[in-house]
Amino acid sequence: MVKIYIYLAVGIAIIAVAVFIVSYIKKYRMKPLPMDEMEGHDFEYYCADLLKTNGFSEATVTKGSGDFGADILAEKDGITYAVQCKCYDKPIGVKAVQEIYAGRDYYGRMVGVVMTNQYFTQPAVELAQKLNIMLWDRGYLDSMDKT
Repeated sequence: MVKIYIYLAVGIAIIAVAVFIVSYIKKYRMKPLPMDEMEGHDFEYYCADLLKTNGFSEATVTKGSGDFGADILAEKDGITYAVQCKCYDKPIGVKAVQEIYAGRDYYGRMVGVVMTNQYFTQPAVELAQKLNIMLWDRGYLDSMDKT
């Protein structure tokens, strides 16, 4: 009788672990998007095109190196933007927020934005809120791409 309970407990444990693994995979596995395969400079042009498609009257890619923290300078409805683009394979941290904070001020823009094919770490989110920086993650970019 004790063996039956042991087998039952082991069976339930195996099922619980399997359910956990499946739910974890569903939650954290990202559906690959075309932007995931891009190199950094190509991603910047992709983001500039997204901005233009979504009503920005201006979206100019800055020079590759020495851009002072902004990859794109844009404008929409009289509001000027400095945009930092990050095409990575891991979550985006505080460094990107710091870069666009500096870039926004250097270029005298009203709004700073970080655009990425990933998501942001919690410290990056907290810093962005404190510094009034907008964060546009892969979900937001994907929705922009569908308009």
